[in-house]
Amino acid sequence: MSPSLSPYTGPYILAAEDLSLFGRDPWWLVAVKAVFCFAFLMVTVLFSIVWERKVVAWMQLRVGPNRHGPWGLLQSLADGVKLMLKEDVIVRRADKAVYVLAPIVAAIPAFMAIAVIPFGPAGNEVSIFGQRTTMQLTDLPIAMLYILAVASVGIYGIVLAGWSSGSTYPLLGGLRSCAQMISYEIAMGAAFASVFLYSGSMSTSTIVEAQADRWYIVLLPVSFIIYVVTMVGETNRAPFDMPESEGDLVGGFNTEYSSIKFAMFMLAEYVNMVTVSAVSATLFLGGWRAPWPISGFWEGANHGWWPLLWFTLKVQLLLFFFIWLRGTLPRVRYDQLMKLGWKVLIPASVVWLMLVATVRALRNENYDFTEIVLYVGGAVLAVLLLSFVADAFRDRGRGKGEEAEADPAAFDPMAGGYPVPPLPGQTLPPVPRRRPRGDRELIVSGGPDTRTESDGKEADGVR
Repeated sequence: MSPSLSPYTGPYILAAEDLSLFGRDPWWLVAVKAVFCFAFLMVTVLFSIVWERKVVAWMQLRVGPNRHGPWGLLQSLADGVKLMLKEDVIVRRADKAVYVLAPIVAAIPAFMAIAVIPFGPAGNEVSIFGQRTTMQLTDLPIAMLYILAVASVGIYGIVLAGWSSGSTYPLLGGLRSCAQMISYEIAMGAAFASVFLYSGSMSTSTIVEAQADRWYIVLLPVSFIIYVVTMVGETNRAPFDMPESEGDLVGGFNTEYSSIKFAMFMLAEYVNMVTVSAVSATLFLGGWRAPWPISGFWEGANHGWWPLLWFTLKVQLLLFFFIWLRGTLPRVRYDQLMKLGWKVLIPASVVWLMLVATVRALRNENYDFTEIVLYVGGAVLAVLLLSFVADAFRDRGRGKGEEAEADPAAFDPMAGGYPVPPLPGQTLPPVPRRRPRGDRELIVSGGPDTRTESDGKEADGVR
């Protein structure tokens, strides 16, 4: 539409990403960048495994790994070597082709998302072997859609692993992971959409540039909270690690895996943690930008190689959040997991998306109170979201417990289909006594009669 035919003459706020600096690197520099991205993920994963074991040990008043390397820093490397040297077993009832392919399908997409994550400014800030280049492998006008697509492909590895194992518990773990991904990616997409509306772009480098004045964790706090919850659910980490719940599924989707294939599933999980942390830092924490106190008095903090340091620190901070959750919160029930995804996160994300769209429309009409509406609405919705989350995990049997206190005989430990312990003042129903051994009936297995005569006495074939 030409400007003369447009009914609106004010300033338009549209996507204005300039990606002309990308795609100009020689092939060897692209290979160097790809190797750097791979090395960044692998080194971060090796450090995160040791850090997780150290932090959880500190929280539980234990020593933690302290044998391999100084302060146990080589423990994760030793674990990787041990897994590679273990015997590789393929179960008899497995679909061998899919069984072997599933760990690869889970691991490869985990490495692909880092390709569009910016480690520094989109200009020719650094020199690699005399070649000026950007601190990013590549960028796309729809880079965030690429990340969503890659994250969705990775779940197929878990589902195929559970199905191809030919066992019940891995199949249940794969189905749980599939349902969990569906319920949490909807809210994640809505949280992304709020960032797209406010930044006017889906390019990761442009989104970081749009946070020059204020990070989106300040402007879009509800989107950040929703994304943090959904990224824990997407990575199958505690307290949302239902697909590999050893309490009821032995080990989940990877029960029948061993050796290097089991290691690839663990590698995919930790790489996904690094990836979602990098995405969160890019969208809400200013990406490679230095924190405010540093950027306020040091002009060169956002130039050269320094942005790589700030980006790495933000990723490590979010990885610590993962570790802190694992050492603090117990695993939730599956119905609580689904209730949080469908009844809390999705409605809250949709309402917040409507509020952000309204504020953007008002701002395009040159209203001055748009930020006030955004801040007030975000604060109210954040409080409501946190209260809904607290209600979702609160003991739902409080009313039943009060009734049981008035009448202890009415207490049912299996009320609602889940075993619950008695509250103070309640008593469990009496346990029925077992019949004497001589009065029990013989259970015959394997044929019409399995009893044999031995020394004049009857012996059970199955006892």
